[in-house]
Amino acid sequence: MSAFLSVLYADAWLVAVDKPSGMPSVPARTPRDPVSVAVRLADEFGPLEAVHRLDRDTSGVLLLARHREARVALGCLFERGQVSKRYLALCCGTPPETTGELHLPLGPDREQPPKQRVDPIHGRRSQTRWRLLARETQQDATLSLVELEPLTGRSHQLRVHMAWLGVPILGDQLYQRWPTASPSRLALHAAWLSLPHPADGTPLTLHADGNTLPASAELASAVAAWRASQPAASPGCIAERRIFDQ
Repeated sequence: MSAFLSVLYADAWLVAVDKPSGMPSVPARTPRDPVSVAVRLADEFGPLEAVHRLDRDTSGVLLLARHREARVALGCLFERGQVSKRYLALCCGTPPETTGELHLPLGPDREQPPKQRVDPIHGRRSQTRWRLLARETQQDATLSLVELEPLTGRSHQLRVHMAWLGVPILGDQLYQRWPTASPSRLALHAAWLSLPHPADGTPLTLHADGNTLPASAELASAVAAWRASQPAASPGCIAERRIFDQ
């Protein structure tokens, strides 16, 4: 697990953090689970509630509401599709094209919970747009850096869609069997998020660098180039991130 939890933005309505891989975005279910983001930040910001979820092993931008009005307003923005998100993923293999869009309904795999599966009959509409950014081959193994844009927000959507495409996300313990020791973390990072602020509709853009992805120097350079190409973070975002030790 990362040693730090970084605050990207904070105001009277919401807090945005760069969640480390391994830290839950929602309260722990059992005493053995790690402490959640909201609990880690409670001393600084008071009660918080995550308004969307990142899988425990996914890192990146996470939004938390500071009060009920904010939670309701942010929830409505997500339901209306007014929140845009972009992820970076290291995938095993090479996608069949340089860009594409998947329309694969997803539903629970009742024989293997908590897994999800492609279910054309009973599954819920699920769409993912993807773009190949870079790739590298070492010792007969190819890794691809892929930008992922979920157009819907289903559980495990990006992980299932990439596995179905034949390029599972590196380190995915649910949707890929590793012939040797598995990588240390899931190589999936919520790098960019944009939404109208729930208070007044002002555009709010948030970045989380992606430096924690287990990338080689070449792919790390591609991550940096991608980051430089994205719209700038909104004014008011915390320049010197406040760091909270776990």
